Amino acid sequence: MTDPLGAHSDLHSEQGALRGEHPGRARNPVIKVRDLAWLEFEKPDLSATSGFACAFGFTATVHTPDELHLRGTDAGTPCVIVRKGSRSRFVGAAFAAAESADVLRLAEATGRAARPLPESIGGMGVDLIDPTGGRVRVVSDTHQLPESDAQQPHVLNVGHRIDRTNATQRPLREPARIQRLGHVVLQSTRYLETLNWYLENLGLIVSDFLYYSGQRERGPVMSFIRCDLGRTPSDHHTLALALGPANRYVHSAYQVNDLDAIAAGGEYLLDLGYQRSWGIGRHVQGSQIFDYWRDPDGFLVEHFSDGDMFDCTLEPGWAPMTASGLAQWGPPATKDFLGIGTPREFARELRTMASSLREDNEFDLQRLRGLLKVASS
Repeated sequence: MTDPLGAHSDLHSEQGALRGEHPGRARNPVIKVRDLAWLEFEKPDLSATSGFACAFGFTATVHTPDELHLRGTDAGTPCVIVRKGSRSRFVGAAFAAAESADVLRLAEATGRAARPLPESIGGMGVDLIDPTGGRVRVVSDTHQLPESDAQQPHVLNVGHRIDRTNATQRPLREPARIQRLGHVVLQSTRYLETLNWYLENLGLIVSDFLYYSGQRERGPVMSFIRCDLGRTPSDHHTLALALGPANRYVHSAYQVNDLDAIAAGGEYLLDLGYQRSWGIGRHVQGSQIFDYWRDPDGFLVEHFSDGDMFDCTLEPGWAPMTASGLAQWGPPATKDFLGIGTPREFARELRTMASSLREDNEFDLQRLRGLLKVASS
């Protein structure tokens, strides 16, 4: 186990897989989804949710006392659907199938029923439960919102190339207009089982694996996973999965135009008193320029731009997981981003870890040691 197979040094990770490691894709998946359609949440205060959403860059297409639909400027479905609930919680993700036959095929293979979706969304879907207990909806033939006005890219003078003369650059301090939903990151106590479930049922493929330093022989603990669109490039990750002491939502990411949109939009959010969690910086895996924020309910959301796009020919990269390795440049990862921003949060995380260690899952004592090394790196 010393010779990397298919290594892609300097491309998007340190090296390729070693012999016998996880291939990062299923041999014969049930279907291949084409994109992440939307995310669903429940929250008790839709007015506060709407206020932050508009400042973050969404546009509301449905806003009733019981339901809120938030869209980007790209054509398609809403990015986020929020329904009124007694407490704040992430309900699940919806993935777009290539066609209705795929929804029916997946329903038959999993023993679930395909049903019409609410009229506000249209189309049909099948609801599955992944190994974390989370709901995963796969949909087709939904109503498509038309493209709306997007922020226009600035004309840039880059190096010695001069494209702007006798004109100034004045990015407005305004919301960074969301273009589309990019990805969602989830944590699982049964990481490998959950990873295989998504690869086998939805046909997703891994772009990058991360492993704990000194524990590579035990396998990966995080994967960045993309849609398999054949030779058509897709986002470096549509879904990211990480091993951890709880089954939970970590964050979701929304594409905006460029760095100016991220920076000026961030100043707008700060002016309104919202909390930046971490940023601005550029990631390693995925290469996105990022900026993370906390919404009024404490959910972590990300503005991003300039992400990697891979086609089906690229094999997974492998790299050790470190906190310092999360960004090529930018400030160090904050305690808030790592989920231990306050003494109360730190104590709660310790209790979560202790509880997980008493259960039958993949998060054992050795994995805990690896995670603690990451947090201190």
